[in-house]
Amino acid sequence: MEIQVQDNTHTVVFMLNNSVAAESLYTQLPLKIMVENYGSNEKIFYPPTKLNISNTPSAEGPAGTLAYFEPWGNVVMYYGSFGRYSGLYDLGIAVSGGEHIKELTGEISVTRVSD
Repeated sequence: MEIQVQDNTHTVVFMLNNSVAAESLYTQLPLKIMVENYGSNEKIFYPPTKLNISNTPSAEGPAGTLAYFEPWGNVVMYYGSFGRYSGLYDLGIAVSGGEHIKELTGEISVTRVSD
């Protein structure tokens, strides 16, 4: 499963893992949603429905990681490395355009690339 995150200028493609949470996000697509800055190494957006985190691995790792922060119900796109944090679950990794995550602004579209 691949998804594309796009603003007016930039495109990032993520390869989702086979977790329940990743599938839960995938089934909600397509989305047009606002992206927000958070902290010094991430962009976030809130899917309309909370993701099911059953059997989903914790997230920890490099820039380009796509994760879900269950306590707040937001999807996180990391443009800097990060450590393990309680309630943070791994959804996938950027396979194209990861260097543009930091530059995403305004309304983004989140769509399926492949089934």
